[in-house]
Amino acid sequence: MQISKNSAVEFHYTLSEAGEQLETSTGSEPLTYIHGLEGMLPGLETALEGKAAGDSFSVTLTPSESYGERVDDLIQRIPLKHLQGDTKVWKPGMTAMVSSNQGRHQVTIVKVGRFNADCDLNHPFAGKTLTFDVQVLSVREATSEEVSHGHVHSEGGCGHNH
Repeated sequence: MQISKNSAVEFHYTLSEAGEQLETSTGSEPLTYIHGLEGMLPGLETALEGKAAGDSFSVTLTPSESYGERVDDLIQRIPLKHLQGDTKVWKPGMTAMVSSNQGRHQVTIVKVGRFNADCDLNHPFAGKTLTFDVQVLSVREATSEEVSHGHVHSEGGCGHNH
């Protein structure tokens, strides 16, 4: 089966910039998504279109096709209690998760004070030309429930409280 709208896709990826590996799913859980529901980077989704289980390929995406260009003055002061991560001590250069009314965002700490941190709201990969090495593991038709929820369910259902 080839990847098309409403396909439930499972794949491994390795992400690199100029030959330097940034992150990989190999050795851990593969990524899953439903094709055509805009839950994936647009450039990566375009490259996955028409592929089948067992296919491997590389695609290089410009910032506009992936995480966007860096915005220089996207610095925001955030109370330390709103930063989520597995550390008690925040230092410049660390990344943290922040929940807002637009959802969860990854931010980079620029400067830390007693109660607040100045955070760069750009995605850590913003402004980078990224290469994805992709290995498609499985492709199947998504269930109507998965399509309505917008994500792939693991064996035994959704796992989220709706």
